[in-house]
Amino acid sequence: MASRSYGQYCGVTTAVELIGERWALLIVRDLLVGPRRYTDLKQGLPRIPTNILSTRLKELQEGGVVRRVPLMNCGLVYELTPYGRQLEPIVLALGRWGFVQMGDPGPDDVVTADSLTMALRTAFRPDVAASLPPADYEVHVADVALRVQVDGEELRIAQLAPPAPPVGGARPAGEPELVFAAGPGIRRVISGELTPTEAIDQEALAVVTGDAMLLERFAATFHIDPAGASALAA
Repeated sequence: MASRSYGQYCGVTTAVELIGERWALLIVRDLLVGPRRYTDLKQGLPRIPTNILSTRLKELQEGGVVRRVPLMNCGLVYELTPYGRQLEPIVLALGRWGFVQMGDPGPDDVVTADSLTMALRTAFRPDVAASLPPADYEVHVADVALRVQVDGEELRIAQLAPPAPPVGGARPAGEPELVFAAGPGIRRVISGELTPTEAIDQEALAVVTGDAMLLERFAATFHIDPAGASALAA
């Protein structure tokens, strides 16, 4: 349990005491992608001081959110407990809520494989995907490359670059139907501010190989309704 107590008997208070300390929720975000060694977590959160990472992991373990387990060929890894995994819909909802206010990235902001994975999971619309043919994409953003496979309501994302952690799973077989590179403008495609054609014209997206028409399917499948922005401005 975190050392800070708000002194109130309330479920929200307890939740904030468990995961509200600085960096704690980002550790949970990355562990929602999969188990991670200490070094994997440090690489995925490059600005976190090592003493803070150790402290937060200890607090999350004491709170029953995270556990440390041995994994074959990987040594000891951190993973979410069943109780911790119940945070997934909450983290995805927070991601959608925060998306409205993201704006453009700052000069020092970074994209990590785990943060991009969770961003795509946040924007995924299984109801729309279920009505479309399967699709297999390779998405590049800065130094991150992900293989994104959609089959009905099922979404599978594998890290290609940087090299995936040993617990990240095997590289998918076969070749993707579409490989494209995106900059910060991918946010504007996901929000619907730009169509894929407009994004290409403005050099926010670039098709590397494959059928550019599949970008329309990508934009339909990964979308966050920006209506919340007008509600905030009202």
